[in-house]
Parts: sequence; C-alpha cells; structure tokens
Amino acid sequence: MNRISITRRANAPTINRNIYGHFSEHLGHCIYEGIFVGKDSPIPNIDGIRTDVVEALRRLEIPVLRWPGGCFADEYHWRDGVGEKRRRMVNTNWGGVVEDNSFGTHEFMQLCRLVGCQPYVNANVGSGTVREMAEWVEYLNSDGDSDTVKERWANGSREPFNVKFWGIGNENWGGGGNMRPEYYADVYRQFQTFCRTYGENRLHRIACGPNGDDYNWTEVMMQRAAPFMDALTLHYYTVPKTWEEKGSATEFDYDLYLETLRKASYMDKLIAGHTAIMDRYDPEGRIDLFVDEWGCWFDVEEGTNPGFLYQQNTIRDAMVAAITFNIFNRHCQRVRMANIAQTVNVLQAIILTEGERMLLTPTYHVFDMYRPHMDAKLLDCAVECAELEGGLAAVSASASEKDGVVTVTIANVDEACKLTIGGITAKEFTGRVLSGEPQAHNTFDKPDAVIPCELTSVKLTAEGAEIELPAHSVAVISFK
Repeated sequence: MNRISITRRANAPTINRNIYGHFSEHLGHCIYEGIFVGKDSPIPNIDGIRTDVVEALRRLEIPVLRWPGGCFADEYHWRDGVGEKRRRMVNTNWGGVVEDNSFGTHEFMQLCRLVGCQPYVNANVGSGTVREMAEWVEYLNSDGDSDTVKERWANGSREPFNVKFWGIGNENWGGGGNMRPEYYADVYRQFQTFCRTYGENRLHRIACGPNGDDYNWTEVMMQRAAPFMDALTLHYYTVPKTWEEKGSATEFDYDLYLETLRKASYMDKLIAGHTAIMDRYDPEGRIDLFVDEWGCWFDVEEGTNPGFLYQQNTIRDAMVAAITFNIFNRHCQRVRMANIAQTVNVLQAIILTEGERMLLTPTYHVFDMYRPHMDAKLLDCAVECAELEGGLAAVSASASEKDGVVTVTIANVDEACKLTIGGITAKEFTGRVLSGEPQAHNTFDKPDAVIPCELTSVKLTAEGAEIELPAHSVAVISFK
C-alpha cells in the first residue's frame, strides 16, 4: 500500500508564490502571434496583446514573468524597443528571423499590468554595457528629472514601473559570453554596482548561476560574489534522450516515458547539491535560488522552424510539471522562484495558439491545480511507495497549509493505485485529477481532450484519507 504521512513542523517555511512563475522570450511564436498580435489584428486584443492569453494567465494568477530572454536577452538593446521608431534586427539566436521590436519595454509592462504579475527583467551583459543597463533601470524605476526619465515620459508613462527583479545576464557560461565563473563573478560585481535602487523600490539583483550540475560555478560565485547578490539562478531541462536527438513530444514508448520522469526527478539532486554549497557561504539563507529556466525539451514538431522550438504537450509533460513542483515545494526554504520555459508556443508551453485559436495544455492544468500551494506553509510529507526501475518513485507528493486548509498534490507515475494519507483530520474535501495515456494531448480540433475532472474516490478516515488514483495521474486534494 502506498502511504503519504503528513506532519506539521515548527517554523515551517512558506512556499513562495513565485515558484509558479513563467518565462517569455523573443523566440519563435512566444511573443509575436502567441502574446502580441498588434493593435490592428482581427484577433481580440488590448493594445496589441491577445485578450484570450491575458485571460488564461489571469486565471492562473501567475506571480511573475521573465523577459526578454533567455539567450535573446544578451543581444537585446532596450532602446531599440521604445518610442515611435523601432529598430529592426535579426534574431541570430532563434531562427534568424527579423525582430522588429514592436514588442518592447512598454508593451511588456502593459502585459504584466493586464495579467497582474510582477515583471522580471533580464539585462544584457553579453553584448551590452554597464551604462545601457543602468539607464534601463533608471528609465523603468526613477521618478527623477533626468533626460532618461523624460524619455519615458515622452513615450507615454509618467509614473515609474518600479521593477524589482533584475537578472544580470543569462547563461553567461554559454551563449551569454562563454565566460569562466571567475570572470563572470567580476563582471557581475561590476554590473550590479550600477543597478541602482530608486526610491523605496529595493532591487533584487539576480546573478547568473550554473548549468545543471556545474557545482564549481556555484562554488566560485558564492565565494566571490555572495555579498553582492540577492539570488542565484539554476537552469535545467528535461531531455528524454540526448541533446542531438531529444525525442518526439508525442511519439514515445513507455520506457521513454519513465526515463523522462527519471530525468525530471534529477532536479531534486541538483537543488540539494547547489543548496549545500550555498548553505556554506550563506547559512542564514539570505540568497535565493531561482530555477528560472526548467521544463521538457523535445524535438520540434515536423514542418516547423527548428529555431522556434515548437512542441506539443502531453500527459507526460503534466507529470514532469507535477514532479518538479513537488520538488520545488519541498526545497522552498532556498528555492523562491522558478520560471517554466516557456509561456506560449515554445518548449513546455502552457498555452498554444494558431491564428485566432488558443488551447490550454496539460501543463497549464497542473499550474492551475497547484495554485493552493502559493504562499502556503510547507508541511512535511513522507511518501512510502514502490520504486520503479532506475530509482524512480512511483508516487511523488507535497503538502501545504493555508487558512486552515491542507492541500496535498500527488503525481502517480505508473499504474492505478490505492494510497492512504495520514496525519490529517478533516470533515470535508475537494479534489481534482488529471489523467490519461502518457501520449494524450489537446489539439485545436479537440482542445478539451485532456482536462481535470472531479476526484471522487476519496474516503475520509479517522487517521486521514484513503484514495484511489488512475494511472499516469496528477491529483490535488484540499482537506478542511
């Protein structure tokens, strides 16, 4: 019998709502066509921003959105995207297409206002200058009487935007400059010095962290730059096969399904390893770990631009998201933001669009199901279950409590199962479950093929509850 045992802990950490954050890069059809269609588009929009996408993101209560990259951030010059005359460029990172910069700083800030989320701006270190970054911070945040601020006024925004989260470069170990950690540590220290705070809006300065298991990068950054950073990033993608042949998003066998989930579960070991290093230099836990790029990376759909990274989204993706969120929740004492890659039409997207049509992916529904964890107190959640081949746990879970409601989220990896939940006392419950064959997905002709339904197979007991879960399922149960 599978069993989940829940206990309350003294001084329990809070699951930061920013763990359920998002990421939108100038890549493929994420921004253009996915989010921004222009004011003259027949697709319903507000100032060029798709109304249907805004409404879908608002329903999720997304807390934070990262922009403009990603790799694109380190070739992005912000003044190309403000004012009446926008500079055209070629997006050399993604597809070699023309970027007309019609979606720039003001459009991004409008998107965040419409959605109701905080902006996370990634500054250009790879090909930018300290002055360029400093003036972008001033342009967005200052209410002083400088020429840079007057430039913002002239572009239609009298009040400052008060952007808190500032990434100082992106993947500077790779496309952001191919830097050694020792060199980047010095560059970071220089750039962050001129990332000024204006008024009472204290900035959160975010340093580029490691790629996967590069523990040396974390060691060097914490040793040389810890006093100057508020957060360190971590990037890790779930790739079923190899970077050269990643595998199809929809055509895979059961062994590859399980291998994908094993690779997703590796996130737990990564976070533990990097946290152990951070704990040595920052025992008080002041510095956040932001996993600001994560998700599944498959081969692109046949017939699409290879540089656009467009892929379908199945129950397998939903399982990856659920397992990953359970890991983030359990590590919430150090992990205080995460940003799935990416929001619309790219990689493990929560939304896909095609012209005026839009659909919500299985991953979107997992975000929706896990919303009760936002800003809730973490509960200890011990799982006893079978271990599948390769050390993959058959059941993953996390639990939290907020306003007297205990929420338990469960990913049942393999076949249908029964489990018990102990350590809670409840008089009533509500539950939802998302399930299907691992390859099941939504299409524009059948956008509701994979959606959550009510979970009724829950029996309350004196000890807690007994539950039956279908195969390959994600469940959320709230107990009162």
